[in-house]
Amino acid sequence: MNDYQIPRIMIAGTNSGCGKTTVTCAVLKSLANRGLRVAPFKCGPDYIDPMFHSMILNTPSTNLDPFFFSENTMRLLLAKNSQGKEISVIEGVMGFYDGLGFDTANASSYETSQITQTPVILVLNAKGSALSLLAQIHGFMTFLPDNHIRGIILNRCSPISYPLMAKAIQERFQGKIIPLGYLPEMPECSLESRHLGLVTAQEVSNLSGIIENLARQAEKSIDLDSILQLAQSAGTVQCEDIPLPRYTKKIRIAAAMDKAFCFYYHDDLDMLREMGAEIIPFSPLNDRKLPEDIHGLYIGGGYPELYAEALSQNVSIKNEIRKLLEDGIPCIAECGGFMYLTQAIADQPMVGFLNGKCYNTGKLTRFGYIHLKSNKDDLLGIAGKSIPAHEFHYWDCDDPGSDYTAEKPSGKSWTCIHSNETLYAGFPHIHFYAEPSITVRFYEACLKYEEKSHA
Repeated sequence: MNDYQIPRIMIAGTNSGCGKTTVTCAVLKSLANRGLRVAPFKCGPDYIDPMFHSMILNTPSTNLDPFFFSENTMRLLLAKNSQGKEISVIEGVMGFYDGLGFDTANASSYETSQITQTPVILVLNAKGSALSLLAQIHGFMTFLPDNHIRGIILNRCSPISYPLMAKAIQERFQGKIIPLGYLPEMPECSLESRHLGLVTAQEVSNLSGIIENLARQAEKSIDLDSILQLAQSAGTVQCEDIPLPRYTKKIRIAAAMDKAFCFYYHDDLDMLREMGAEIIPFSPLNDRKLPEDIHGLYIGGGYPELYAEALSQNVSIKNEIRKLLEDGIPCIAECGGFMYLTQAIADQPMVGFLNGKCYNTGKLTRFGYIHLKSNKDDLLGIAGKSIPAHEFHYWDCDDPGSDYTAEKPSGKSWTCIHSNETLYAGFPHIHFYAEPSITVRFYEACLKYEEKSHA
């Protein structure tokens, strides 16, 4: 068992839309402006908030998800990605207690704070409230035990109201929770939403200017010194290493990375690199050919529907991808990546390796956490083995596959995914650290392809 001293905080919210991402971005940039080395994290399976963290700090932001990971794995990833940093900042997901359903806090920010023993700063939307704020705070502090809530930041709070609200919090709770400042209403710094979250960091115009404005305001109205003290109060993190195979023979995996395909977990790519893979990015939007001498393909999710015409017009790379897939190159294609491999997205022809056409449903389709069971031995697993995963998409396909069975915690199930010994393609997203054996299977399939291509 290893012990790690990691100064850390979690910035959680009362609900989605309360401003926790805005506050988190402001705090991250303010700490960076002070010259501190900051490790950012995100609770849950979200891809988009970590992109903002990474842009602000120029360092990878990683996910901590109690549904995906064992307690040891979560603490290990926290420790691993905090090495060399002076403070770790974890952004929560949805409301602090929100997880798998109305009757459980499993897979919530609360559960993450418990597993990692992280002090929590709660963000509340103060606009239009006075005494009712104290009722909200009281409810969150008393709803479940060992919640680690230690501080409050008020969002959309006026400079005139904050001293009165801070005094009321201090008097009411007698130091059990500390007012740590506020952000005023800043409409010029709003971050636009799409689907389940923000637009990606690449798409926000003047993002660096927005973040700088938030940081300047945070320096004025958020008590960063007390936040640093709170982070230092966190105890050690204990975890055991997860042994990974280190292959002497290297492989080259081409990963689609551009505005259309940008949903990747940094830890997944890092795991492949630790095993011995070289990850070579390419753009299905802009590149006319794939990188040379590759042994695997990884096409992550994103928003290919927004760039369908440009993707369709890049015929040369579509043809090359289809030929390699027909030749048996190992490929993982998740959600948007799966859509790209089908016959068409709306009326725009795609790679055409898989049957089916993709269409906009106008609503969330099969949204949330699931467990996947393969109906046969394939690229990532053996028949009957369960893998945690999640889905979130507005688009669907008239042939989403039938090689896996997906089951929600509620018991609802359906078939999905096209798979064989060299392919995993479907709407569900997976995380390699949820089941490291799937990464080993992918790597070894790439090794076989490398041997075949050089025979």
